[in-house]
Amino acid sequence: MNAPRTRVRALAVLAALPLLALTACGSGDTVGTAAVGAGASAAPTDDPVAAVRKVDSVAALLPAAVRKAGTLKVGSAIGAPPGAYYPNGPDKAPAGQDIDLADAVAKVLGVRLQRQDASFETILPALGSGKYDFGTGNFGVTTARLKTIDFVTYIDDGQGFAVKKGSTTLKKKVTDLTQLCGLTIGTGAGTTFETTLAAEKDVCAKAGRKPYDVKVYSENAATLTALQQGRIDVIMSTINGLRHQAARPASGTAFLGEYHRLDVGFTFKKHSPLTKAFRAAVNTLIKNGAYARILDKWGTTGSAIDASRINPPEHT
Repeated sequence: MNAPRTRVRALAVLAALPLLALTACGSGDTVGTAAVGAGASAAPTDDPVAAVRKVDSVAALLPAAVRKAGTLKVGSAIGAPPGAYYPNGPDKAPAGQDIDLADAVAKVLGVRLQRQDASFETILPALGSGKYDFGTGNFGVTTARLKTIDFVTYIDDGQGFAVKKGSTTLKKKVTDLTQLCGLTIGTGAGTTFETTLAAEKDVCAKAGRKPYDVKVYSENAATLTALQQGRIDVIMSTINGLRHQAARPASGTAFLGEYHRLDVGFTFKKHSPLTKAFRAAVNTLIKNGAYARILDKWGTTGSAIDASRINPPEHT
């Protein structure tokens, strides 16, 4: 989590931008894959999770000790809609696609979730220690992460870009990072966006152009504020998050489109005994229609998958 001073600054941003209802935490892939900037609208009121029931044959795939305990600890990165955010403030329950999908999986498995909010960049390292049984936060499947983390996929999201509405700095979809040469990019700490930008940092020099600069933020509110104040030129974050944000006029952003798709999944320590049960639970939700209703609720049907997989290779 962030230091108290950072939290105070974030709260100050919230006070200054009440219409945006911005929330804290790094994004999932994005941003591991959470997104930047929350909309002003309240969370949808429909509840597709309410009708989900336990499926004994799927629950039987859980380890006996988990079935006996009846609980699982989840480290949850609460960033921004539609993934996970606080529509009614941090003292109230979070909402979002990741929240609904985790709750629905838990109901199929017949377990209760002990949700612990955590900053995005702390969740994956904490899985190995047993602090959490699994993690959520729009975590994208990458080759590097597969070396130490197990995934059970539930959507297909990925990386995109957004600029301040009316900006002429970038006028079209980013298909090559050389389009960013000479610009300042804001993104989330510990995300695939940060990794991608760092890995390709030499592309501008090779093209004989001024390099891009990357500024990393642990608060989504801070990233959006930096964009609005002109301290960064462009945001790199999740496709769904940036699209959702741009649809809210108060955010003042324009979505530039997709850059790179990634599978997104629940995360586990390597060789976790939970993955088969989670995959079966997600596939049950896909089959019985609850999955489609959850994605429809959050406006993310374009990220639907046909079937959940364990540790698929990174999209190329």
